[in-house]
Amino acid sequence: MSALHGFLGFTLRRTLGAVVTLLAISVIVYVVFYAAPGDVAQITCGQRCSPAQVRQVTEQLRLDDPLYVRYLHFLQGLFTGHDYSTGTSVEHCPAPCLGLSYQSDQQVMQLILAKLPVTGSLALGAMVLWLLLGVGTGVLAAWRRGRLEERILTGVTLAGWATPVFVIGLLLMIVVCGQLQLLPFPQYVPFTEDPEQWAWNLLLPWLSLALIEAAKYARLTRSAMLETLAEDHVRTFRAYGVGERKIVGRHALRGAVGPLIALNANDLGSLFGGAVLTESLFGLPGIGRELVHAVNVVDLPVVVGMVLLTGFFVVLANAVADVLFAVADRRTVLS
Repeated sequence: MSALHGFLGFTLRRTLGAVVTLLAISVIVYVVFYAAPGDVAQITCGQRCSPAQVRQVTEQLRLDDPLYVRYLHFLQGLFTGHDYSTGTSVEHCPAPCLGLSYQSDQQVMQLILAKLPVTGSLALGAMVLWLLLGVGTGVLAAWRRGRLEERILTGVTLAGWATPVFVIGLLLMIVVCGQLQLLPFPQYVPFTEDPEQWAWNLLLPWLSLALIEAAKYARLTRSAMLETLAEDHVRTFRAYGVGERKIVGRHALRGAVGPLIALNANDLGSLFGGAVLTESLFGLPGIGRELVHAVNVVDLPVVVGMVLLTGFFVVLANAVADVLFAVADRRTVLS
């Protein structure tokens, strides 16, 4: 019972910490984008807006009010929503309201939700592959330490770490799609329409991301396992005749779980915020590609919404990782 209370207390502390962090991120983002020098209303509305439309944006965002009042108005929209006047009618933006894109006349949250399945499919599929490839390679390198296999695997992971994702993506498309014609050029198909085509069309983007990220996981797994294999209790297992395969699989790999959870949380959270290069390279209509478009046309509400979304996913992923790490290592709850 005391262990359960300790775990619940740990989870509550991590949840409160995540909420405080998200509030801090919202303050920083709002100040950076909406308190910067320049005509914020004109930038938000777009260069083609008339003076009357710019004035309407100023009133809706309360840009004439003090900064803290403007921020509280912005924060209110995240929890209760906002009403926006489109000239002839009033449009309600339900919570969490990230604002209205005056250039596309779309609610930012609706725009993000329309792109989220694409980025989510890319992130989750790539995560599965980079964990399988990276952890498997790291375990093999640690098991065959000091031998030719380890040197080869170390060289391959270094090459993967140093290669940009767009280089690997282009090579895969040229070889796999162009020369060998094993796969079609990627074109996103929703999972609900055709799961098989969904997977086939995302295989190359998954591999492009996974081959880059797997190098980090392989190096981290190898170093963590070698550190564990050098500890006294492992030497005791060997002295009692425990097999090397059992030591590596059951005991050494357990020492790498914590660092792997933390690294995976950061990578997955950032990737959910938008894999800009991968989505642009393969023409996937996800959050990253939408962010590039918003920056190019200076669509400020969309840019702010995307930045907040990235922060949310990174904080959420790290909070979940802390809880999972506490489940894997109970000593974390007591620290």
